[in-house]
Amino acid sequence: MLLPETVAKQIIADHQRRPRHTGALDGVPGVTLDNPGCGDQVTVWADVQGGRIGQLTFTGKGCAISQSSASLMTVALTGKTLPEARALAATFRAMVMGDAEGTPDLGDLLALAGVSRLHARRKCALLPWRALEQALEDAPHPQP
Repeated sequence: MLLPETVAKQIIADHQRRPRHTGALDGVPGVTLDNPGCGDQVTVWADVQGGRIGQLTFTGKGCAISQSSASLMTVALTGKTLPEARALAATFRAMVMGDAEGTPDLGDLLALAGVSRLHARRKCALLPWRALEQALEDAPHPQP
């Protein structure tokens, strides 16, 4: 599933100009990753409570793709359970890598479907998702 190119560009530009869910979360360790090839940098904070992403924020600098991907990610995953978040992340990754079509459950993340044709930009789109993956690994896991 693809969004019309003009809509995709509008979504990307909007999230680059007005990123959502930005700033550090007190008491939550952030994970910072860099993409040295193009200078992108992103730090992601994931506050996981009871197996659910209660808050998800980021800060960063870099290209429109990396920064809009981070902003879109925070909107899409806030409030999701960890299995839901991981499933959506896998669907997004498959779309960006060109391994699968985007699906409607990606919502506005479909705006980044065109990145699959731009091999050098795939790393940009996936950078915040890689940071999230590490943040979720580092998040405290409740004892049964």
